[in-house]
Amino acid sequence: MILDERTYTIEPAHVGTYLDLYVREGMAIQTGHLGMLIGWFTQDIGTVNDVVHIWQYEDLADRERRRAAMEADPAWQAFRAKAAPLVQAMRSRILKPTWFSPLGGSGTP
Repeated sequence: MILDERTYTIEPAHVGTYLDLYVREGMAIQTGHLGMLIGWFTQDIGTVNDVVHIWQYEDLADRERRRAAMEADPAWQAFRAKAAPLVQAMRSRILKPTWFSPLGGSGTP
């Protein structure tokens, strides 16, 4: 199991606009393709115009397959065209739970 942590820096003062647009037009498409949403988060301290979301996948191949299907979806492309002007930057990290993680790490140290 892996987690994909994605952080988007949104234009200052437009975090609410971005989140509203996502809930209205992007969320159903994205969850339909990507599956296991762990959560969406905003920040109160630090870069307060960042939003973070985390998705769970079986492995990198599962992530690649699901993301490719989503990127090919015309409805997702239309949402991204609307959302893109609100986004300043995007960062992605792949996280692997440790063997003692409550999220289901495997193996031994």
